[in-house]
Amino acid sequence: MANSGGGAVCNGNLHNHRKQSDGSQSGNYTENGTVKEAQQNGKPHIYKPFVEFFEEAPLHVMVFTYLGYGIGTLFGYLRDFMRNWGIEKCNAAVEREEQKDFVPLYQNFENFYTRNLYMRIRDNWNRPVCSAPGSLFDMLERVSDDYNWTFRYTGRIIKDVINMGSYNFLGMAARYDESMRTVKEVLEAYGVGVASTRHEMGTLDKHAELEDLVAKFLNVEAAMVFGMGFATNSMNIPALVGKGCLILSDELNHASLVLGARLSGATIRIFKHNNMQSLEKLLRDAVIYGQPRTRRAWKKILILVEGIYRTLWITYGFTHIVLLMLCP
Repeated sequence: MANSGGGAVCNGNLHNHRKQSDGSQSGNYTENGTVKEAQQNGKPHIYKPFVEFFEEAPLHVMVFTYLGYGIGTLFGYLRDFMRNWGIEKCNAAVEREEQKDFVPLYQNFENFYTRNLYMRIRDNWNRPVCSAPGSLFDMLERVSDDYNWTFRYTGRIIKDVINMGSYNFLGMAARYDESMRTVKEVLEAYGVGVASTRHEMGTLDKHAELEDLVAKFLNVEAAMVFGMGFATNSMNIPALVGKGCLILSDELNHASLVLGARLSGATIRIFKHNNMQSLEKLLRDAVIYGQPRTRRAWKKILILVEGIYRTLWITYGFTHIVLLMLCP
């Protein structure tokens, strides 16, 4: 959209371009209400903000979704009432009579969703695979006679099912070529995994080699490599930072990172997802102004980002967390 001053408005930012005496262009751009010069090597350099678009669900879809959950919850309470009075058989695990005086292992409502909602659609998950998990794989057919509480196998194999939920990112699980020889040699030398944390099972030479490679790639002095898991993020972040420290966290970080940041006691500030301008502004303000009220420098500044962001989590794993530590 053009304006009367000869500039252009894009995403709410005003860009003005005017000719200089040497023929080069100088540009002004508005960022956070401040007009800044944008020129690099005599050529205009326009900073375009990264805008990520998420399609909003239509109102009727949201209404029917919540309505479906509401109806399912009401029927769940009805079925629990029928089970308590013996009208319907209860297939869920229950505590024994002689243990009624003990503290219950779980509250009854904690299993409500599994018992009444998930069990109705349980067959969509945990399907037994009987081939390599490539783009297509084979599954064992199974049926249930008690509404998915138990399954029995028919002996039939369902061929060439499309794989839409695999961690086989590199395709190595379904590839049999010369590269698998290297995999075989590594398995023979190191086994299928260390099976636990490094302080319990020891540090391998590959751990040190990987840390050196990561540090070199990030152009930093050193790096730490952890086996991925929910506790890795939630427990190790408090060991890195604490009170008087600042955490700059991506707005779409996983719950394990959010929990670890909260447990640390450090001050948390959120920047827009994958937006370097937003991160840079927060980082500049943190370095210039320091801590609130006292204006003292932060003890440490920790930037939390992920290598792979997901909207649906099936297991807590295979996510690459990048921790950047800034110390005064």
